[in-house]
Amino acid sequence: MRAFFFILRALPILFLGLLLHYVLPQHDIVRITSTEVIRTDFSSFNRIFYAQADSGANELATRDLRLINTSKKKTFLLGFIQRDAEGVMVYRNEDTGWIWPPYFKFDSSDLQAEASNAARTDGWSVITHYGWRIRWASIYPNAIGIRPIEGPDVRVIPWFNIFFFVFLIFAIGMVRAMWFQFRERALDPALDSAGDKMDQVSAGVAERRSWVRRWLNSWRKKENRR
Repeated sequence: MRAFFFILRALPILFLGLLLHYVLPQHDIVRITSTEVIRTDFSSFNRIFYAQADSGANELATRDLRLINTSKKKTFLLGFIQRDAEGVMVYRNEDTGWIWPPYFKFDSSDLQAEASNAARTDGWSVITHYGWRIRWASIYPNAIGIRPIEGPDVRVIPWFNIFFFVFLIFAIGMVRAMWFQFRERALDPALDSAGDKMDQVSAGVAERRSWVRRWLNSWRKKENRR
């Protein structure tokens, strides 16, 4: 039973962690090798992992999808520790518009031009993106920005994520303190008052029962005398 309740408590935390890992920006050190546009048919499963059509275009079941092919520097611990090895990574390039996640990206065409220009050189770049690469479901992370760097050993500090988690911890602490204060000032007195009233009602019921017993006993004594 303890394991069951532990799982129930851990599931919301796990879900929140996966959501933040998918939505928050990540930075990959890559060498852009090529760009392409493919025709994509979305399935009922992978459709939720794609953004909307470009701003001003109609949303259809089938549409063109911009891809950015790269050679990525492999890392440990979610990108914090770099490795000497390289691997391939494919990014999609879609507008997010005004919907979720709130990146307000409207420049997918410009970003594709920047990627094509970077592919003509042999230099390294930092791609900022969100999302996951799931190969068996044809799901790609969405590129948000590209900027050139001097080499593959440049360390990128995720300032936005640092500030976000500091703010999140501060907000959770504030909400927790407000909840305890509200419970101390409003809920606890109300519960104590309700408990006192329940005790008074119980005492009244017990007193009435006692009076009924005494009344019945008095009649029994009279019957015994007869």
